[in-house]
Amino acid sequence: MCGISGAIGTNADLLGSAVHRMMRVMAHRGPDDEGFESLPMGSHEAAGVAAFGFRRLAILDLTEAGHQPMVDGRTGNCLVFNGEIFNFRWLRARLQTEGVVFTSTGDSEVLLKALSMWGEAAIDMLDGMFALAFYEARSRRVLLARDALGIKPLYVAESPYGLFFASEVRTILASGCVSDEYDPAGLASYFAYGAPQDPLTIHRAISSFPCGASQWVCLGDDGRPRRENARRYWRFPASQPARSEEQAHESLKRTLTATVREHLAADVPIAFFLSGGIDSGLLTAIATRELGSVSTYSVGFESTAAVSELPVAAATARLLGTDHHEVFIADTDIPLIWEGWMNASDRPSIDGLNTFLVTGAVKRGNAKVAFSGLGADEVFGGYPSFGRIPRLARFLRPFAMAPTRVRSSLMTMALPAFPRRWHSRLLRLASSSGRPIDLAIETRRMLDEESLRRLGLVAGDLGLREDYLPTALYDEFASGADDLFSTVRQVETMSYMSNTLLRDSDINSMAHSIELRVPFVSRFLMDEAARSPGSMHLQGGVPKALLRKVATDYLPAEVMNRPKTGFSLPVGDWMNGVMRDACESAVEALQKVPCLDTDAVKRLWKRFEVERHHTHWTRPMLLVALGSYVDRQSRTYADNAGAVKVRPAGRLNATNSV
Repeated sequence: MCGISGAIGTNADLLGSAVHRMMRVMAHRGPDDEGFESLPMGSHEAAGVAAFGFRRLAILDLTEAGHQPMVDGRTGNCLVFNGEIFNFRWLRARLQTEGVVFTSTGDSEVLLKALSMWGEAAIDMLDGMFALAFYEARSRRVLLARDALGIKPLYVAESPYGLFFASEVRTILASGCVSDEYDPAGLASYFAYGAPQDPLTIHRAISSFPCGASQWVCLGDDGRPRRENARRYWRFPASQPARSEEQAHESLKRTLTATVREHLAADVPIAFFLSGGIDSGLLTAIATRELGSVSTYSVGFESTAAVSELPVAAATARLLGTDHHEVFIADTDIPLIWEGWMNASDRPSIDGLNTFLVTGAVKRGNAKVAFSGLGADEVFGGYPSFGRIPRLARFLRPFAMAPTRVRSSLMTMALPAFPRRWHSRLLRLASSSGRPIDLAIETRRMLDEESLRRLGLVAGDLGLREDYLPTALYDEFASGADDLFSTVRQVETMSYMSNTLLRDSDINSMAHSIELRVPFVSRFLMDEAARSPGSMHLQGGVPKALLRKVATDYLPAEVMNRPKTGFSLPVGDWMNGVMRDACESAVEALQKVPCLDTDAVKRLWKRFEVERHHTHWTRPMLLVALGSYVDRQSRTYADNAGAVKVRPAGRLNATNSV
């Protein structure tokens, strides 16, 4: 797990200095080592350069043999890569049959040799979490690629000085060569869903590289980087309902066990988040069978508003025989933790505080790798949306032909029967198309269209769909869903999980220099889960029915029969209590965002205060998280003497990036 950065252009001195600035702001991602390489790009006449920067968090092969950028002495090829290749032992054995000789024991050299041997086709063989840049000396071009489900982030930006890429948005901005101008479309998608939706960020010049894709970057004769058409190497597979439930159970068990076993590879101490629920308990149970005993961590709070998982987590730890650690957060700790969380953020998001807390505890316990049960709900159907969306679709089907105004009127008359906090969402659902995909998207919405319009963010004016999603992301949902369960899974996975949970988990764990592993988000495990129809995953209306059946082979009945609680933080209490002044100060900072109606921002914040008992804390957090980011951004880069303020020619063409 590390941080990568790079630049492609013709001014070697400028780009080299820029990449060194980028490396400095990524020290938290790789405190163990750093490296830099300058490589020739394009034709000899173009005299181009690819500058690669790297910060290392040593996890496998802790020696100098794992140093990056890693150069293949035989071919001159070069690699920088962030993440882990979990099936690297299998790839290593296959390469050795081809006569390849290795000088290290880690996955970086395996990946470099695989790319050198098989080229872009090697990406199709990888099971891992990664973002990489591979320099091919023979053709003097660079391959960018990202893992199938977006566990590891990769951002790209174009400027008059060349093409820049990095593991974090702030890293690209630190180059001093990319504009920090805010993007109204990215801001709109953030307000609509709680995090910017791929490929958008909140900066016009910077975009997120698509997950499950690879793309070659060349240098034209004019000295400008040129991105070739990207190749999608992975998409959601179709289900195969012909197999029996018993076959599905045994196949899933084998795949999950093998996945966790491969994820356990590390030359440093590892730890497991343990909530007392099935997901984290299942991963821990499999690991204890492989390793004998593991360290587990749980977090509790002084606040009585928080649902404490400490007792049930401790009970699970005793049953599994783990070395268990409890971390208690006192109310007096909250301001310092809050400030650390906000400062760690690489982009505005309403989520991630839980990961920041637990990985901080793991860091204090001297582990360098942590395991999380993230992904089980999205992949195997643990959210209420998996049952709710099909019911809503069936309920709304008879009204589909009625005019939108009629459907809205009928729902308005029915609103008194529902809690007030549900009213705006119910009205939006009534006016939607009624298609399952649109219903699934709507249930993830944060702000309604009217609120967004008042802020000055109109979807049609920003090139977004009416639901405030980028078209490229919506098209990803719309393709390949062969049943209602698959439809909901794609939305939950590619929007909420990829754009919110995984991105926030990466940035908040790396803030503590901790590598976070999420076995449930394995590409091959996703393929295995998708082979079974939704009826098996929600058998009898039981969430994650197929995964629960596997869990019964590993977990005691006492754990299996507990009600789901979840890791709940009393964030709303903190926002209205000890952190109130900090939150109001953050909202004031939004005056610095020229594309937002500042009066509308004030009115929205006031509305949230007045309707506090009917509004979930995540909605006012939209303003707080963005304001904190804006304030930090202005303070961090206000006196950046090396910055070159440039205006982009336009938004990075998203259609060329997919």
